Amino acid sequence: MIIKGIECCDDHEIHQPLLDIVNEQMPEEETLYNLAELFKVFGDSTRIRILFVLFESEVCVCDLAQALNMTQSAISHQLRILKQNKLVKNRREGKSIFYSLADDHVRTMIAQGLDHILEE
Repeated sequence: MIIKGIECCDDHEIHQPLLDIVNEQMPEEETLYNLAELFKVFGDSTRIRILFVLFESEVCVCDLAQALNMTQSAISHQLRILKQNKLVKNRREGKSIFYSLADDHVRTMIAQGLDHILEE
């Protein structure tokens, strides 16, 4: 059966053993909300561009601004969001602040996302 262009079951049969497994494994609502919020952060192309620069190297805010042809203020705003969501970290070296990906999880998410969209 097809409803509004989506294939659906012909019979309305509940597969309770499968639902029991799903219900046991389903994270808490707050965890799912936090996951959705994390993915929203990835929904901005400027933040994705920043993450791709940081995927290659640790860089200072000045270099990020130059690489992306943006102002330091605009970059700083996006970095604050990325840092609040634990996707980037920073360190001070003299008068410069260097940013990098927070950990290998972030690197993996970016790499797998790119692999997924480039798949044929």
